[in-house]
Amino acid sequence: MLHTLRRLPRHNGVLVTLAALILVTFFVSLGLGSSSVSYGRIIPTLLGSGTFKDEFVLFDIRMPRILITLLAGMALALSGALLQGITRNELADPGIVGINAGAGVGVTVFFLFAPIEVGTFVFLIPAVAFAGALLTAVLIYLFAYRPGEGVQPIKLILIGVGFSTALSGVMIVLISSAEQGKVDFIAKWLAGTVWGTDWPFVFALLPWLLLLIPFALVKTRSLNLLSLGEASAVGAGVPIQKDRILLLLTAVALAASAVSVTGGIAFIGLMAPHIARALVGPAHQRFIPVSILVGGWLLLLADTIGRSLNDPGGIAAGIVVAFIGAPYFLHLLLKKPN
Repeated sequence: MLHTLRRLPRHNGVLVTLAALILVTFFVSLGLGSSSVSYGRIIPTLLGSGTFKDEFVLFDIRMPRILITLLAGMALALSGALLQGITRNELADPGIVGINAGAGVGVTVFFLFAPIEVGTFVFLIPAVAFAGALLTAVLIYLFAYRPGEGVQPIKLILIGVGFSTALSGVMIVLISSAEQGKVDFIAKWLAGTVWGTDWPFVFALLPWLLLLIPFALVKTRSLNLLSLGEASAVGAGVPIQKDRILLLLTAVALAASAVSVTGGIAFIGLMAPHIARALVGPAHQRFIPVSILVGGWLLLLADTIGRSLNDPGGIAAGIVVAFIGAPYFLHLLLKKPN
């Protein structure tokens, strides 16, 4: 108890610092882009004293995209934290283990073969992505699970990478005979381009986080006990199989809802939990809230950097994240004992 009390001030300080970083990045991002708004006009415009152009750029173009990247980063970070807790494997990430690719196949099939426009059924897209991601997650879990021993950590990563590569190939095959406009969309999705940049996409993603973040926070005690091993969790009265399935569904739903509007972005779910553990320790009730904020800030920062480079098209946020995340993943893989 005394140890916990000593850690709380540091934990709160980290949360405040991350919130400040998000606000600063949010403000900087508002002024960047092909239709820039001077920073001196941002606050007056937010308060209702801006010109029509400034209000249009901020409220109709810039702010929905910023909120999407922030929410998606939070969802991916929490998904990664849950996957790492469920599998007791700190290398788990929804992008690396194939869940994002499964969601991508679901979105691709929907986009190519449903006789509707994607934007018309924006609220259905996360559900379609969830179906594809869930099927992929179940298959990966079954292949990596060994009776009596549980999930094999390195085996999970290898199988997940294999599924991710295979499903990316499936997407390429699916679009090989599609019309050019749809091919361009899928290509941007694969690169991790934030494509859902209107308010309906914000409202499609937000309910998933409002529902699943509190559930994950309630389950932090179960995650703490699972991290000690199945025997300890059973001894403490944790319904292991039930909690593991519910948490896996939560992780899949979070990742699928995020990538359905941001494209195939990996490594956020890997890096954010690791950074959070380094800042506040391994207890899930402390590092999960920190991980959520870290993930939101990382993706928002990556998208802000990408939009400020190679104007006007910019660089996909997924590519910016990969420049950092891929070397970080290799570093973790090499130092992790078998």
